[in-house]
This record gives sequence, C-alpha cells and structure tokens, in this order.
Amino acid sequence: MATEEHPLKPTTEKPKKPNWKQKIIEIKQNITVEPVLACYVVPSVLSRLATQNLNLDKACRVNKNYGDKVCDALIARQGNQYLEEELAVQELIAGMESWKNVLLTAIPSFLILFLGAWSDRTGKRKVCILLPIIGELLMCLSNIVNAYYFYELPVQVTMFFEAFFPAITGGWISMYMGAFSYISDASDEESRTFRVGVANLCLTAGTPIGSVLSGVLLKHVGYYGVFTLSCLLYLFSIIYGFFYIQDPKTAAIKNDTKDESSDLRGFLKSFFDIKHVRETLTVAFKKGPNHRRTKSILVLASISFIYGSAYDTTYFMSVNCDINMKGVRLSLYQS
Repeated sequence: MATEEHPLKPTTEKPKKPNWKQKIIEIKQNITVEPVLACYVVPSVLSRLATQNLNLDKACRVNKNYGDKVCDALIARQGNQYLEEELAVQELIAGMESWKNVLLTAIPSFLILFLGAWSDRTGKRKVCILLPIIGELLMCLSNIVNAYYFYELPVQVTMFFEAFFPAITGGWISMYMGAFSYISDASDEESRTFRVGVANLCLTAGTPIGSVLSGVLLKHVGYYGVFTLSCLLYLFSIIYGFFYIQDPKTAAIKNDTKDESSDLRGFLKSFFDIKHVRETLTVAFKKGPNHRRTKSILVLASISFIYGSAYDTTYFMSVNCDINMKGVRLSLYQS
C-alpha cells in the first residue's frame, strides 16, 4: 500500500528574505514612468513663480510703460503710493489670464477625445506621455526668448506662447491619461495598485519640491537660471522616456488598427474619427447600477468648483499685491 502524501502539511522552512541587491534590482525593474512624472511636475512648478513674475514685470514696464521707479516698487511691494498703476497692471494680467486658461483647457479637452481612443486602439502610450513634456520645454524656451527680448515683445506674446505650446501638445490632461494607462497596461494585478500609488507620490511630492525652490532660485539666478534649469529637467525627462519607456505589448489593441493608413492623410482621417468621440461620450454617460451616472456627474461638477476657483487666475496677484507676499515667502507658503 502506497504511503499517503500530505500536500498541505505545514513546513517549518521560512521564505528567504531578499537581500539589498535583490531589492535594488526589483526596484529598478519596476521603475519606468515615475522619473518622467517627477521631472515633469518639478520644473512645471519651479518655473511657475518666475513666469508669473515675468508677466507682471512686462505688463508694467512694456505695456503700461510706467518706468523703473514705479515697476520696481510694484514688484518689490515697497509702498502703496502707486495704487492706481498697480490696479491697471492687475486688470491687464487678469484679463489675459482668463483667455489663457480657456486656451489651456479647451484645446487639450478637445484633443483628449481623439487621443485617448487612438491610444487605446494602437497601444501607443509613450507618445501621450512625452508630447506634453515637449510642449512644456517649448514654453520654457519661449520664456527665455521673451526674457531676452524683454522690451521688444509685449506681455500678450509671452502669455500666448505660455498657453499655446502646452495646449497643442495635450497638456497635463494627456500626460496623466498616458501615464496611468501605461501603468495599467505594463503592471500585473499584484503590483498595479502599488505602482499607481508611487506615480501619484511622484506627482504630489514634486509640487512642494518645485515650489520651495522656485522663490530661492528666482532671487539668486533670475529668469534665465530658473527657465534654463527647467529646460534641462524637461530635456532629461524626454531623453529618459524616449530610451527607457517602451509601449506595452497588450492584446487589447482593436482590429481596426491594421486599417490605419501609414500616410499623413490616412492617419489624420483615422485619428479625427467622430465615431470614437461618439463612443467615448456614450461610455461617459452610460447608465449603471446604483445611480452610477448621476454620481459621476456630481463628482465632476464638484471637481470644477473645488479646483476651478484655484486655477491660479488671480491667485498670484492676490497674495503678491493684497497680502504683500512675494518671492521666497510666496514659494514657502505654496509648498
């Protein structure tokens, strides 16, 4: 008679703990899109204060032509004897911020309807991640040009390119969509939640890091130093993403991918297919159990009220002019 086996018999052997070398190898294997996200958020926040200061400076010196005495006092907040000039500069910047934010949100919102469907059909996530970074790099380069030709270019030109380059490349909407779609495709079910958390950590931790450095760097190295450093970080992010991020080979690519033409006309016809917009809107407003559609609409509406009012349209001018907070103090407060 054969002896009975005990497959469920408990063993006294303890699983071996990985050593430091194995842990480092495992971490290295799981790092893909995270450095790109960090090097996208940090320079974006880092250059924000310099960009706002540059716009305020240009509006005062170039557009209003108030002169160095008035503008130095307004930028440094060294007195309240120029209230009329300060109000005129604020009105100019606030009016331009309104259409700048429309441009920054309207174009990416339109593009994402087609870009998301195209990315799902083709499985190409890297383009969605790197394209917004290229837009931010071009914006930083345009700010360097506008700082160099300070008196030749008015603030309208500066603020237009601040919105134009990020808008036509998808902005943060395309970046977030591509990054989290990539993580979802490239990770298994066991590590997906952890990797999404790490990606969110890179996004949230980059904000205070960039904010706390922005005022200090602006004070010591000026516009050129801040924008050049931001350009270098963007460039590193693009190079890293180009060589180290590979589009995941998923089986979820639709069958109609093979029908896409390789020429430009065929690509544009396939990319801007209104059928995919219709499918996207159908999914977004599809009825579900437990009032899912109503809950989704309410969540989106609450987001617009919570974050819409804090979209930096008048935030910088409020804390800089009304509360007399600028430079290093402002960056520390934001961080």
